[in-house]
Amino acid sequence: MSKTSSKARSAARLAAVQALYQHMMEGTKLMRLLDEFHLHRLGKEIEDDQYNQADQPFFDDVVRGTVSRLEEVDGHIQDRLADGWTVKRLDKTMLQILRAGTYELMARPDVPKATAISEYVDVAHAFFDAREAKFVNGVLDAVARDVRKD
Repeated sequence: MSKTSSKARSAARLAAVQALYQHMMEGTKLMRLLDEFHLHRLGKEIEDDQYNQADQPFFDDVVRGTVSRLEEVDGHIQDRLADGWTVKRLDKTMLQILRAGTYELMARPDVPKATAISEYVDVAHAFFDAREAKFVNGVLDAVARDVRKD
């Protein structure tokens, strides 16, 4: 994969987490949500910040796939949480990072598991401190052992 397409996928992952958060918080219908991101966010300048061009088909797959397989995705996450913790108890942004990462590990065998995990740890660093990023690493690594054989 070229450096440009790698950056586009990184941008798609970050945008997917943001879209999933918006979907959860506002209940935005999926088609409207995807259209909004395509037209107004991916690769656009917003409030003087230039957003990187994202791999749109990859973004669409992560968002659509996560939403359509939400129960299965959440089950894998729940299985990896400590006793007494539930998916509902997680920070809402953290949950979207884990959901997108879990979906990608489940459904995108074209992406090496180490790459997927590392990318979502990077997304976590955009929102959280190192401790939470390590949590993302631990949960996704455990999920990967369940859903991947590579």
